[in-house]
Amino acid sequence: MVSAFDSTTPIHFGTQRGIHRRPKSPKDSIKAFKPSFSLAVFQISQGAIHHSFEGVTSTLPYDFIVAGGGTAGSVVANRLTENPNFRVLVLEAGPSNEGALDIEAPGLSLNPWNSSFDWNYTTIPQVGLNGRTLPYTRGHVLGGSSSINAMAYTRGSSDDYNRWAAVTGDEGWSWNQMLPFILKNERFTSPADGHSTSGQFDPGFHNFTGINSVSLPGFATPLDGAYLQTSQDLNDEFPFELDINDGNPLGIGWMQSTIGNGTRSSAATSYLGPRFIDRPNLDVVLNTRISRVLESTNGSRMNLGTVEFISGSDQTLRSITAQKEVILSLGSVGTPHILLNSGIGDEHQLTKIGIKSVLHLPDVGKNLSDHIYMPLVWPANLKVMPENTTAELAQWLHNHTGPFSNGLVNLVAWNRVPTTSSIFKYLADPAAGPHSPHFEFLLNGTPRVLTIEEPIVYLDMGIVTVASRGSISLRSSDPFNIPLIDPAYLTTEIDILIMKEAILSAKRFFSGPAWTDIILDLHPRGTSSPVTEDDETIEQFIRSNAGPGLHAVGTAAMSPKGARYGVVEPNLLLKGAEGLRIIDASIIPFIPSGHTQAPTYAIAERGAELIRKAWV
Repeated sequence: MVSAFDSTTPIHFGTQRGIHRRPKSPKDSIKAFKPSFSLAVFQISQGAIHHSFEGVTSTLPYDFIVAGGGTAGSVVANRLTENPNFRVLVLEAGPSNEGALDIEAPGLSLNPWNSSFDWNYTTIPQVGLNGRTLPYTRGHVLGGSSSINAMAYTRGSSDDYNRWAAVTGDEGWSWNQMLPFILKNERFTSPADGHSTSGQFDPGFHNFTGINSVSLPGFATPLDGAYLQTSQDLNDEFPFELDINDGNPLGIGWMQSTIGNGTRSSAATSYLGPRFIDRPNLDVVLNTRISRVLESTNGSRMNLGTVEFISGSDQTLRSITAQKEVILSLGSVGTPHILLNSGIGDEHQLTKIGIKSVLHLPDVGKNLSDHIYMPLVWPANLKVMPENTTAELAQWLHNHTGPFSNGLVNLVAWNRVPTTSSIFKYLADPAAGPHSPHFEFLLNGTPRVLTIEEPIVYLDMGIVTVASRGSISLRSSDPFNIPLIDPAYLTTEIDILIMKEAILSAKRFFSGPAWTDIILDLHPRGTSSPVTEDDETIEQFIRSNAGPGLHAVGTAAMSPKGARYGVVEPNLLLKGAEGLRIIDASIIPFIPSGHTQAPTYAIAERGAELIRKAWV
C-alpha cells in the first residue's frame, strides 16, 4: 500500500474538517460541528477599516470606488493603492472577518454557511433536480466567499483560459499570458505539519513570494494511501498527477488549498491584511449595501461613476462619485443584481417590473454557469474509533496543527469521458479542450459514519464541464430585495449523461485492488438501496441528490471588443458606457474546469493591471 506522508497515521474517524460524524442517512444534510466557544468578532476599527460610512473622516475625493470587498475586490484595492497617488474606497456589505474562529480554522470551514457570514440565498425550484429549492451560499463578510469557502486552490486547465482568449479575441486571457497573474497571487508555503512535500507538487508551476498563502494538506488521513495505490493499480484511467495546477490536471493529485500555517488564507487576511490595511490612501467600509450605480455626467457618452448605498444602521440613501472609475466586484450573483437594479440589462424585462432602462444590455444576468456536485456513499469494512473533537480543536488553538488545520480533502481526481464514447457521436463535447476534465472526485480521507456500526466511504463527485445555463434576475424594483437565482442545473442532455458516466467511473475506481478489503458493495448507496446501472434508476438518483457547486460564473460575461452581445469588453469596461468596470467571476464567459477561487484571483490581478495602465 502506498503511504500518505511517509508517516504512519492511525485510523481515526473523528469530526475531520468540522463535519458531524453521524448523519442518520446519506440523504441527511451534513451538519457542521459547532464548538462551544468562539472568538468574538472585533468591533473596533483597525487602520483603514470602518464599520460604517460614519467612520470615514476624510473629505478628499476617491479616484476609485470598489464595490465589494470580496475575493476580487480585495485584490483590486490592494494593487491600486500600491500607487500612493490613487485613493481607493472599498464598500463591503458584510462584517469583519477578524476573530471569527469558524472562518480561521480550516476544519470548521462549513460552519459559516447559513450564518451571518452568508447571504443565505436560495435558488428557485430547479426543474432538473425534481423541483427542489436549494441553499446557495455566498460570502457576506470581508473577503467574500474566500472567507467561507472550502479553500480549494485549483486553477482549471490551460484549455479553459485559451478558450476565454479565443471567444474574446484578447490573447491576454490565454493560459500563457494569465500564468504570471496566477503566480503573482500565490505564496506557496509549507503544510501545517511540516512534512516533506517532495513528489507532491511541481515547484516550477508555483510562486513562493506572492500574497495569498497556498499549501498542501497538513494532516494525513486514513484513506490517502488507498487513493494513491489506486493511481498505480488503475493507471490507465486514474494516473497520478504530480501537480493539479500545471494546466493539465487530469489524474489523481494532492489537493492544494488557501491555507497558511494551518489557518485560512483569504482575500481579507492576505490582500487586506496587516501589511496593507494601514495605507493612507485606502478606506474599507463594512456593513454597507450598494443599491445602484448612477450616471455621473451628462456628456456625450454615459459615465456610470457614482455609487448609491446605505451604511450601518442608517438606512438613508447616500451617493459618492469616483474621480476615475467604479469597479463592481460583487460576484456572479451580486454584480448582475446591482446592474439590473441600476437599469442596466434587458430593457423589456426591466420595464415589466417598473425599472427605467438606462442601458440596454440584454445579457446582464444571463449565461449563469455552475458546477454541480453529488455525494456518493459506499458501505465499508473499517474500524471506527472514538473521536475527541475537543482535544483536536484545542490542538489547533494551541499550534494550528492537527485535523483542524486541513481543508475538506487531501486528494482529488479529475477525469474525462472518453472521446470514443457514444455520447459524443450526437452531442458536442462541452469541454474547452483535451486537458479539461469533465468531472471531479473529491477524495475524502476520513470516512463518514452512518451509525457507529456502519462506516462508509464518502465521495463528493462534481461535473466541472457543464452545458446548462441559468440566470440572475430581479424579484421586484426594490434594490434591497434578494435576487432570483436560477442555475438551471441538469437542463441539458449532455450534463446528465456526463453525470451518469462519472458514477460508472467512480464504481470502477473503487473496484481496484486497494479497496478489496475496504468496500463491501461496489454499488454506491442511494436513499435506501444500492444504485445499479439501470439508466432510469441512475437518472432519478442524480436528480434527487445532486446540488450546487457554488462556483457561479458568466452573468456579466466578456465578449469581443465592440460585440453587440455580452456585458463587458475584454478590458472589463462595461459595454456602452464609461467609468464602470467589472472585475469578478461574473465576467468569465465559460466556466473553468476547476474550482473558481484561483481563477478569480488571477482575473482580479489582471484587471487591476488593466486599470493601472489606463490611468498612469
